[in-house]
Amino acid sequence: MDDKSNKLILVPILAVLFVMIGYQYICPAGSNSCHFKTGENLRGVSILSTQYRTNEDFYTELEDDSPPKLPSKFNFTERDLQRHVDFNIKGYDVIVFLHIQKTGGTTFGRHLVRNIRLEQPCDCKPGQKKCTCHRPGKEESWLFSRFSTGWSCGLHADWTELTNCVPVIMDKKEAQKNKRDFYYITMLRDPVSRYLSEWKHVQRGATWKTSLHMCDGRSPTQDELPTCYSGDDWSGVTLTEFMDCPSNLANNRQVRMLADLNLVGCYNLSSMNESDRNHILLGSAMNNLKNMAFYGLTEFQRKTQYLFERTFSLRFIAAFTQINSTRAANVDLSEAVRRRIEELNYLDVQLYEYAKDLFLQRFQYTRQREHQAERLKRREERRWLREQREQSRASLPRRRGYGGGGDLATTTEDYTSQVARW
Repeated sequence: MDDKSNKLILVPILAVLFVMIGYQYICPAGSNSCHFKTGENLRGVSILSTQYRTNEDFYTELEDDSPPKLPSKFNFTERDLQRHVDFNIKGYDVIVFLHIQKTGGTTFGRHLVRNIRLEQPCDCKPGQKKCTCHRPGKEESWLFSRFSTGWSCGLHADWTELTNCVPVIMDKKEAQKNKRDFYYITMLRDPVSRYLSEWKHVQRGATWKTSLHMCDGRSPTQDELPTCYSGDDWSGVTLTEFMDCPSNLANNRQVRMLADLNLVGCYNLSSMNESDRNHILLGSAMNNLKNMAFYGLTEFQRKTQYLFERTFSLRFIAAFTQINSTRAANVDLSEAVRRRIEELNYLDVQLYEYAKDLFLQRFQYTRQREHQAERLKRREERRWLREQREQSRASLPRRRGYGGGGDLATTTEDYTSQVARW
């Protein structure tokens, strides 16, 4: 083979290599930015209605952090999994945010007042802690939260306080008393991480001493709820000291804040034995959580955003960000200390196991329903196009062939054969 032939063979090979190397720079492995097939272009978008479409293949990424589908440990029904409410922001519906300490509630609360796409967005003025979140055309609030109505029912009010207080407060704030539907929402967090985060927060001087802890019409006495420290705060407390206080409200905080405390005599620990009390508290917290309009998990920010949007038919402007580098994450724990924290929060551990299972089951259920709806939509579109084509063919005018018979198709075929023969 001569040199000229070798060059002719080498040129296309080099061209292919050049394209492949260039592609690796432009579209590195794992990139979601390069799509060439029609199916890939629709990935992450086709399952969403126009109302929910976002940039940067946001929902495509949800598939990447989804654990393998596992059978639920709990007997959840379809009613438990299906979460969509007919929230009417123009009517009298109110979203009530139950903010549990150190669960990422501050961040989520800001999303509610600053990051939802609304006909009439919340009015958040620089330097002010609260935003005005009015319904379109009305001087009424559709959101009861720290950043909209303030701590109107007390600092970090719990389920027991909110369910008794919110209707009264809303009637006082608004001249016209209307029948309202209240949609309760909250955020939960891994118990060990949440506990460590609260310890770090208290260590820096936080006390929440202005919390009311109202139950059965009164706040607990000093004997019912002793303080863990003397002085103004508990600054500089060590983790051991934090764990050693038996009346520390950080212990099992999530269960206590979600349960109906009236069922166990509020903060009066002598009203029943500890085992019965804990059983009732955990059962009440699980039931209230399951029946809430929505709850999210700090460890699953994108799924939290996704499920909130589907539940309320509201869309966030910007995607949630998953931040894993927290003060709690940087605490170096021995296995013995971790076990102690889990023991102190064993009700929260059980609640979180239940909550995580239900949350992920709801996510998978919702995604599957959307996939099914999209497949049905595409099937209907194909059927409609097929019918249109059939109608178009049926409506074509029939013509006589040159031979005195036959339709247009026959004439065209005969004419083509004649051309070929000529």
